[in-house]
Amino acid sequence: MMRALGLAGLLALAGASLTAQGVMVAPHAVFIDHSRGSGSVLLYNPGTEPVEVSISTIFGYPTTDSSGNIKLNTIENPDSTVPSALAWIQAFPRRLTVAPKERQTVRLLARPPIGLADGEYWLRLVIAAQAGTVPITGVSDTTAIQVGLKLEVRTIIGVNYRKGAVMTGVALSNLRAQVVGDSVITRARLERRGNAAFIGMIRETIVDSTGAVRAQRIGDSLITAYQSPIGVYFTMEPRLASAIPAPGLPRGRYWLRYEVVAEREDLDPKVVLKAPAVRDSVQLVVP
Repeated sequence: MMRALGLAGLLALAGASLTAQGVMVAPHAVFIDHSRGSGSVLLYNPGTEPVEVSISTIFGYPTTDSSGNIKLNTIENPDSTVPSALAWIQAFPRRLTVAPKERQTVRLLARPPIGLADGEYWLRLVIAAQAGTVPITGVSDTTAIQVGLKLEVRTIIGVNYRKGAVMTGVALSNLRAQVVGDSVITRARLERRGNAAFIGMIRETIVDSTGAVRAQRIGDSLITAYQSPIGVYFTMEPRLASAIPAPGLPRGRYWLRYEVVAEREDLDPKVVLKAPAVRDSVQLVVP
């Protein structure tokens, strides 16, 4: 019996030994300029067995739930109220086999409608790779039938298409922070400005009443600040459990500095739209 598993199944079987593995994908975000009209993604199979890959597209963007957890909000049939490129960007090929230690290219071709307004349009590329078989143990085998689960690894990356004058920014409000256990939990409302997604980083730093940064040691690393990549497509309130640990800080009142900047170390600076940094601070009480 063979069954396909999604992400939940993969997490549940994370400790299992696979006979094959998925493909590596680069880059992890694609930006297509209107003047060029195309893009590409490189797939690499580091394993010892061929990997069957299927390519599909969906419309979606990151948002947050009521608890502040970041999730992908997908719309099956996006209409004109959202900047979707789902109807006019296609991926080729849609199915392929990547041999061991080999690379193959998936090409993205855009055919935008005539009169497309300036701005940024989005979709998500879904790369599904058959990642091998995990045998099921503990099943009586009197018929010599092999029983296992066929796994599928899915990688989802963003595709942003830009036409004409594009600009972005972010507004920051309602910042709050508290110590919960051994973590500092923060939430803030982030609202995109302009006609393109804001791609950047959130940086947090704890300072004392004198303005001095309070460094904490974790293992062999000295941590003075925490940062997290962020993509603001509409409005979100992300919950961040920061790597700035509360243990070791004396009881008292501190300030948490919160900064959102249009910088990303993992992306080509040419594709990161410039925008003013936004900053705020909130008092943090260590009980």
